[in-house]
Amino acid sequence: MLLAALCALPLCAQAQEKTERLDSVVVSASRAGKQTPVTYTSLGKAELSQDNPMNSLPMTLNLLPSVVTYNEGGTGLGNSAMTIRGSKGSQINVTLNGITLNDAESQEVFWVNIPSLTNLLSSVQVQRGLGTSANGAGAFGASINMNTAFVGASPSGGVEISAGSYSTFITSAAFSTGLLRSGLYFNVAANFGHTDGYIRNAKVNSQSVFAVLGWLKGKRSLRLTYLMGNQKSGITWDGIDLEQYAIDRRYNGAGEYYDEDGNVHYYSNQTDNYRQHHLQLNYTRAFGEHLTWTNTFNYTRGDGYDEYYKCNKKLKNYGFPADIQPARSDIVYRKGMDNDYWVLNSNLRYRSAKLDVTGGLSWSNYRGGHWGQVLWTKTLGDVESPDWYSSTAGKLDRSAFLRAEYHPWKWLTAYVDLQYRSIRYKMDGVDDDWIEYGRVPEDRLEYQSNWRFFNPRGGLTAAWDGHKLYASVAYGNREPGRGDIKENIKGTGAPIQPEKMVDVEAGYAYSGQHLSASANIYAMEYRDMLLETGRLSSSGYAIKENVPRAWRRGVELAAAWQPLKWLKADGNLTLSLNQIADYTSYVPYDDYSGTVPVNYGKTTMLMSPSVIGMARLSFTPGKRWILSVDGKYVGKQYLDNSMREEMAIPQYFIMDAQVQKDIPVGPGILNLGFYVHNLLNHMYYASGWRWESISKEDGSLYYGVGVYPQAPINFMIKARFTF
Repeated sequence: MLLAALCALPLCAQAQEKTERLDSVVVSASRAGKQTPVTYTSLGKAELSQDNPMNSLPMTLNLLPSVVTYNEGGTGLGNSAMTIRGSKGSQINVTLNGITLNDAESQEVFWVNIPSLTNLLSSVQVQRGLGTSANGAGAFGASINMNTAFVGASPSGGVEISAGSYSTFITSAAFSTGLLRSGLYFNVAANFGHTDGYIRNAKVNSQSVFAVLGWLKGKRSLRLTYLMGNQKSGITWDGIDLEQYAIDRRYNGAGEYYDEDGNVHYYSNQTDNYRQHHLQLNYTRAFGEHLTWTNTFNYTRGDGYDEYYKCNKKLKNYGFPADIQPARSDIVYRKGMDNDYWVLNSNLRYRSAKLDVTGGLSWSNYRGGHWGQVLWTKTLGDVESPDWYSSTAGKLDRSAFLRAEYHPWKWLTAYVDLQYRSIRYKMDGVDDDWIEYGRVPEDRLEYQSNWRFFNPRGGLTAAWDGHKLYASVAYGNREPGRGDIKENIKGTGAPIQPEKMVDVEAGYAYSGQHLSASANIYAMEYRDMLLETGRLSSSGYAIKENVPRAWRRGVELAAAWQPLKWLKADGNLTLSLNQIADYTSYVPYDDYSGTVPVNYGKTTMLMSPSVIGMARLSFTPGKRWILSVDGKYVGKQYLDNSMREEMAIPQYFIMDAQVQKDIPVGPGILNLGFYVHNLLNHMYYASGWRWESISKEDGSLYYGVGVYPQAPINFMIKARFTF
């Protein structure tokens, strides 16, 4: 949508060939080709631009096989998350133009920090399983490979305005010079979004700016890309308990406090604030018809803070003297962070009729800081921030990979993919809840570790007359994140180790004039799997622990049938087993003095439904009309790994509908769209978390559940003009 103008007009044949050949090399290192024996689905610019303008990228990908999404605020804007085959964000490797977007510490991608990213993309490829090797961190369950829009041959531009439920309003504009005779081109786009969200305090204000200055001449390409994302959103990760859900499903207790008369109030600035700048410089050079060399430098700068109002807190836990009186008070504090991330990738690719070989080197260096500031206490008023906590972390990641596809015959492809990674991680300082765990300010989170991983992959593909048969085996390793390590140091969980996985994939696909279909079976076998326990940290981070033996095994079916030019039906279905061989939960005492092991035997993993399905009907009754209705089914899920029914999320089914119309207006096209989400007005929650502890006094088990209610039926309208 936002950059539709940049792709709206076709390129002349010669310019198109050069642009695609040079620009695609930037992302081809991490993408699967048509004959690569891995399981993947791709979306192009047209499919991305037709989606509901409220949706963040995870919500846009919701209809792909094995994908489950949710939004903390209940709509499409704000903190959104996804699972693929049950694998959560820290196990999904996300790249933009070949550069990893996953946070080096948490290994997550926080999509709210990159608002309207969907609008900036020309294509997305989603690989399931270990997939192909990439520069830097590899996938450990799935990967999302994204590419920004190609340059057009002629000047173009566009504007878009969208509005809808919950005071949602989104505006965007884009312009491109096209490819000038000198070989220069310039693209720029901007987006502004606002929503109040469905639940209380789910407001979002976001801005993004995207700019490209490039030069394309002959066999050389030079491109400078800048992407800025800025967001201020209400804190929503606490969710609500089921008792409150039954009373008021739009309730959000973040920032709630009471005055002396017992009247309830909400702190107005209980918010998450973050700004991120991405700067990428790419140089690509083709040597003849077979050899291409590409280099990409990336610098990412991020900074932000969360602000909280908390009631009746012990002041000594926030850096005040231990003998301060009164000892407790309501307080306002901030948790701040900043980070710098440098990446350098260099890839060399050789292509001939029978052989396609790509080799790459990658170096990245991350530096991050975390600190706490107390701004106000009810007893002292505004205060100069005491020394609450401050910590730093650094991560150096070096990797090399070599991928090759060999075609001894036209119908057969042999594939091998080898990656080596070396990681050094350091952490130092005082953590936010360090004192609560019985430490003193002089104690520090001193930690350093080095890991070396070898990740091999291989497979075969046979393709003939619209048929494709493939099989592959892959082995992968993944290091723990900062939150996992911190909890281990504090002594609230079992010792943390890197996780390992063997992924076996086999599939068949057919593509004909009116029918396409595919079937894939997979077995993802884990050792020391890092799996969420169902607990959250105070900043909403999912706390993990190692599980000695676990597996995800399933079958994925997909089909598309177009019996008539104006009618098309699509669908996919995933049936799976996601199990832990022998699960032991380490439940903390209520005073954080230790843990108690509780064994549950063989269980189903949390947030891993055994049935996921989708169906869509699309109509094009006129040349410029698009109408579609789709439904998504997600089976029962559990909030932790104990498989207790009181921790279950019920199955749910939702439907969406949309209608779009293109109207020629002067030199351009006016696109009008109307979108309905949750057409059946189903009241459901799609995710959540739980906490539990054991009483040190009598051994009683206490637990609580938080869920994220999703919005009932809601609407969006869109008007986009491109020329």
